[in-house]
Amino acid sequence: MDFKQIKKLYEDYVLSTYTRQDICLVRGTGASVEDAEGKGYLDFFPGWAVSGIGHRHPRVIKRMREQMERILHVSNNFYNDLQPLLAEKIIEHSFPGKVFFSNSGAEANEGAIKLARRYGNPDRYEIITMEKSFHGRTLATLSATGQEKVKTGFSPLVEGFKHVPFNDIKAFKDAVTDKTVAVILEPVQGEGGINVAVPGYMSDLGKICREKDILLIFDEVQTCMGRTGEMFAFKHYDVSPDVMTLAKSLGGGLPIGALVVSDRIKDVLAPGSHASTFGGSPIVCSAALGVFEAIEEEGLLDNVRDAGEYIVQKLEEIKCKNPVIKGIRGKGVMIGVELDREDASAITDECVKEGLLINCTQKNILRIMPPLTVTRDEIDTAMCKLEKALERI
Repeated sequence: MDFKQIKKLYEDYVLSTYTRQDICLVRGTGASVEDAEGKGYLDFFPGWAVSGIGHRHPRVIKRMREQMERILHVSNNFYNDLQPLLAEKIIEHSFPGKVFFSNSGAEANEGAIKLARRYGNPDRYEIITMEKSFHGRTLATLSATGQEKVKTGFSPLVEGFKHVPFNDIKAFKDAVTDKTVAVILEPVQGEGGINVAVPGYMSDLGKICREKDILLIFDEVQTCMGRTGEMFAFKHYDVSPDVMTLAKSLGGGLPIGALVVSDRIKDVLAPGSHASTFGGSPIVCSAALGVFEAIEEEGLLDNVRDAGEYIVQKLEEIKCKNPVIKGIRGKGVMIGVELDREDASAITDECVKEGLLINCTQKNILRIMPPLTVTRDEIDTAMCKLEKALERI
């Protein structure tokens, strides 16, 4: 089946809820992908970070194949032997607590919202979130999201959310009332434009939450599994959350979400209060264990730190020759390049022509998030392609 046939089938049978690049990806290994017409690309934005350790990582594929020979799905009314092993791994690398498994980041954030409401019931129910945040596309998570564009046409929204400016501790203090039960934020805002939380803000936020018994919830859906140079981004700060949500890179390419709950509130969600039919299936847990194995045994956190610094260095060199670049920011291999124009989508289109896949968010921020396995040679090639695209624009 050629690309024209694939596009026609999309037009006939698939809802048009996405703006798609005019390519169909059919193969991938590491940081490289190939389209239906045989053209190759460097993928520096692998599925919104889903393929965080690269496409078809050997350790993930090996574990999946082994599990496929055993059993694919087990109802959560029974035990399965891989779910607790994955939960143990997550807790080892985060904080003492327990884990609930779901299928996506939106589901994980829904779970966090439900937990917070249950914790404060009946008197406290308000949750403070950040402007420019992104927490999902379900009705509750888009209500929590601090971007109006995702909410258009879906009123009435879920009540009980307040939005304040990110990195503004005074705004947070002013928003707190006797009905406030939680605050949810991303340590690095992804869809918001790669905005990084500053250390002083995070420590002050944690202190206020402890004093007022407000649950501190970190949305690490995009920052988890080494993306910022630590297994989880909260490790960069002198604060530990009460709740953390995970997804994307955790599954190594398969759909998974996780709600991580600290020991002090681990009993808030009692049996029957929350569920997910496919959450924590053996096949997905097996893949996720392969992700942990790859990060731990292949020194990928060290590679992220080195690669992140090298990408920024190369971008600074490009910036000196291309005044269209206003600024560069990020952590690890989660990098945003701010441009001095209202719409940078033409640049991402030119990158596709060059054989480089990156993303544009907030209209003028180029989002660069290569796999943790990225090499310096791949970075050199990608930066050369980006520079050529910038020069043409």
